[in-house]
Amino acid sequence: MLNFTYYNPVRLIFGPGSLDKLRANVPADGPVMLVSGGESIRKNGVREAILGALTGMEVVEFTGVEPNPQLDTLLRAVDVARRCGAKFLLAAGGGSVIDGTKFIAATVPYTGDDPWQLVTGREKIREALPLGVVLTLPGTASEMNDGAVVSRRYPTDKQPFRSEKLYPKFAILDPAFTLSLPWRYTANGIADAFVHVMEQYCTRDVFSPLQDRIAEGILATLVACGPMIKKNPNDLAVRGEIMWCATMALNRLVGCGVVQDWSTHLIGHALTAEAGMDHARSLTVVLPWLLRDRIETKRGKLAQLGRRVFNVNMADDHAAAGATIEAIEAFFTGLEVPVRLDPELVTEEVLQRVLGQMSVYKKGLGENQDITPAVVERILRASLGK
Repeated sequence: MLNFTYYNPVRLIFGPGSLDKLRANVPADGPVMLVSGGESIRKNGVREAILGALTGMEVVEFTGVEPNPQLDTLLRAVDVARRCGAKFLLAAGGGSVIDGTKFIAATVPYTGDDPWQLVTGREKIREALPLGVVLTLPGTASEMNDGAVVSRRYPTDKQPFRSEKLYPKFAILDPAFTLSLPWRYTANGIADAFVHVMEQYCTRDVFSPLQDRIAEGILATLVACGPMIKKNPNDLAVRGEIMWCATMALNRLVGCGVVQDWSTHLIGHALTAEAGMDHARSLTVVLPWLLRDRIETKRGKLAQLGRRVFNVNMADDHAAAGATIEAIEAFFTGLEVPVRLDPELVTEEVLQRVLGQMSVYKKGLGENQDITPAVVERILRASLGK
């Protein structure tokens, strides 16, 4: 195991009825800005419940944060927060809303000329407004980590950024708030959480048996619960397990002391930026093909995963690794998420733009920095069936 420091100050409030604790965790010293996508929290009653819990407090709303939150939308939110003198931000939604709220939190006190530089890291996030979360769509674990991902249209880009100042003060996780989700969003969240764990698990071994078992426990639970919630969408207990798995997948605990990858995510970000794909689906069309391409360097962990999670009983590691990739693909297919790129969506022109974004990683992606732009092209063409 590698040396590590683990820090996570988020107060996590889990379970049905947990919104009852919202008022006690929101400071009463100034306006609160409620940030959301808009329609979903109105339809499922979450907005009404939040406003009811905050009765007597000054609440200003900003709605319209889209999936893969866009810079221009978030800058409008920053303007609203500044004009109302917001002292606290409350994100109600999934990863996109939370990520967007983190950008707002970092940008409101920012006095520079170009907030995008806070995303690129060229300027440091020196202070941020405090924020809390009411989670309605599990998947990204942004409710319990210090990271976010935002996009911009001109020029097209999608970038992750991190700062300890962006940890939420609290996160409320009530699985009942996920009951109204369409299957597509539920499946996306399960797939996103699965790939988050894989990025931290399926890498070079550094003798971390406890970390391996934590990761495998999350993966096995997702593999078991995915079909269960598809069959019975109203099973609150299963929804709670999925919600907790998604949070655990990227609250930074799984990655302690291990070598990490994240190449699937970086490729997926480019696909989302250039082709408008759902974030999770940009991952599921890449991961199986990346694993096939890198099977020699990831063989040991893939074989271990297959034997411990997917009931692969092959003695030969190479054969077991191949069978595990097939099992991962079958799991995604069962969730009804794609495992191949759509050539009508990712045309040759779009592919070249994606590869143009990947050209900045000349030193190579992955735990071994061996996924060069040429390898990325090979992986994407394999996913396209070319």
